[in-house]
Amino acid sequence: MGETDDPTSAATTTHGDLTVRTIAMPADTNANGDIFGGWVMSQMDQAGGIAGVERAQGRVVTVSVEGMAFLRPVRVGDVLCVYTRVVATGRTSMKIQIEAWARRFRTRSREKVTEGTFTFVAIDDEGRPRPIPPLP
Repeated sequence: MGETDDPTSAATTTHGDLTVRTIAMPADTNANGDIFGGWVMSQMDQAGGIAGVERAQGRVVTVSVEGMAFLRPVRVGDVLCVYTRVVATGRTSMKIQIEAWARRFRTRSREKVTEGTFTFVAIDDEGRPRPIPPLP
């Protein structure tokens, strides 16, 4: 399933596929010197979009975010790893559970920093909802 540092601890178990991995840079900081939450959320949205496009086999758009909780700060130099898994599909929409983990600079320890459920809708070339192909 996911990568673990300690298989006996649920706090270190990722759920889903590693979809995006990027480094947090100084330009991404807020006034406190931590990485801006909006930057983290945008990385999660990009990862969800990648997973959504793969599942829908075409364009998708984000329509909502629910259950977003920022658990720990991300710091400059941390590697942000974003994991995705499709947890539900409808006729034109899907819910994707997204977790963001920080691999800490220098120590390489890992911590879940946030998670949330994003809803995406598959769209056609004119931007209208279209059916999602059934699972094979």
